[in-house]
Amino acid sequence: MLNQTEVPLLAAMKNYVNDGVIPFHTPGHKMGKGMHPALGSLMPQETLALDLALMAELDDLHEPHGPIKAAQDLAADLYGADYSYFVVNGTTGGIYAMILTIAGPGDKIIVPRNAHRSIIGGIILSGAIPVFMQPEVDHELGLAMGVTSETVARMLQQHPDAKGVLIINPTYYGVATDLKKIVDIVHGYGIPVVVDEAHGPHLKFSHRLPIQALDAGADIVAQSTHKIIGALTQCSLVHCRQGLIRVPRLKAMLQLVQSTSPNYIMMASLDVARMQMATQGRQLIERAVDLANWTRQEINKIPGLYCFGDEKLGNPGVYSIDPTKVTVTVKGLGLKGAEAERILRHKYKIQVELSDVYNILFLITLGDSEREVQALVAALRDMAATTHGTRDFSAINAVYSAGKYPDPPEQVISPRDALFGNTCMVPFQDAAGMICAEIVTFYPPGIPLLCPGERISQEIIDYCHVLQGAGLHISGPEDYLLKTIKVVD
Repeated sequence: MLNQTEVPLLAAMKNYVNDGVIPFHTPGHKMGKGMHPALGSLMPQETLALDLALMAELDDLHEPHGPIKAAQDLAADLYGADYSYFVVNGTTGGIYAMILTIAGPGDKIIVPRNAHRSIIGGIILSGAIPVFMQPEVDHELGLAMGVTSETVARMLQQHPDAKGVLIINPTYYGVATDLKKIVDIVHGYGIPVVVDEAHGPHLKFSHRLPIQALDAGADIVAQSTHKIIGALTQCSLVHCRQGLIRVPRLKAMLQLVQSTSPNYIMMASLDVARMQMATQGRQLIERAVDLANWTRQEINKIPGLYCFGDEKLGNPGVYSIDPTKVTVTVKGLGLKGAEAERILRHKYKIQVELSDVYNILFLITLGDSEREVQALVAALRDMAATTHGTRDFSAINAVYSAGKYPDPPEQVISPRDALFGNTCMVPFQDAAGMICAEIVTFYPPGIPLLCPGERISQEIIDYCHVLQGAGLHISGPEDYLLKTIKVVD
């Protein structure tokens, strides 16, 4: 039995510092002694002394056999993985490594159409061919939800030669699909399930949260340990099961996408965050759920605001919900999300996690208390009483209520070939038949209409013009007005 109260990496680092070593190694500030006061005065000497480099007794992230291996083994034991790996360049690096592990040039990988740009980046690096599946959309909220098991089954029937299926679960807004059912379907084809679980490192620690991907049978998972629990920014974990994942290849891909000089303080924060969750996780996460549930109830009493919750369960793509993601729809106040974000930041000193056309998102975590959520509710109550926006969303609503969505574009070449090929800018209205070399996304609902390597149809051009006319926000292309578009020359 492993002792989850231990922090082997942090202990090794402290032992090294306490041994009184005179460092003739990197980093150049030499345990803080050379750090300029502009920064050094803001950081305790004890912290700067722990900014260490690769020494035998401190282990090597890429070939661990000492305290880093012990720390990773503890993480695997806690989360129920066969192997767990520290990632210090964010979940983006973990997603790159996962995709590179299962797919290479020309291989198909099935992914949701609303994939995070890190997923598209991993596909570009691998040279794989994405097979996009459409997530469900809640037009009331203007949000993409999960992909259904029926959608996954249909895509596998059409593409049985795919090397794997990637699922985003839960979404940024805390919506989870029926992952266990999806895993069973995918495993029936003998291929792995890859899960972007960036927003789910806390799921294991409360029965009131969606099931974590490993417990649903997923083969390889990336979690943002920094987003929801106690690690430093950029710190993530990749967990995997043996069988459908070649572990030596995963290790090689993690080496490929990560620095050879990882920051030891960041890695120690992963070690400590794991220990905290092992010893206090259930208490801390249950408390965060309670705070979030209270916050949601209070917000839904405020005229003009709406905070979705369990009433959405059973809708397409909504199997379960993480209540610690508090999404507040502000269009009832005549405000866009970005306008509400600015008001909250500058008038009430409340900062949201993100805003979109209709919504603002708040994360309730183990770092919050009654004081913070009470301040949030008070600010929203006052904003709703004193702010009267003039935004008219009827044109957007009319577009989506019509339900006329263009056919998916034809994938002509890989995103990698589109990105690295010869490209040029052409008038968007004249681009029919050409191969797109960038991403074009409209919000809501944040699902790309065009991705690199896809053929631009006249139907998509016309639909984009309709969305522009309705005032939707464009994201992705170099020309944000979409008068021109980058295409393969």
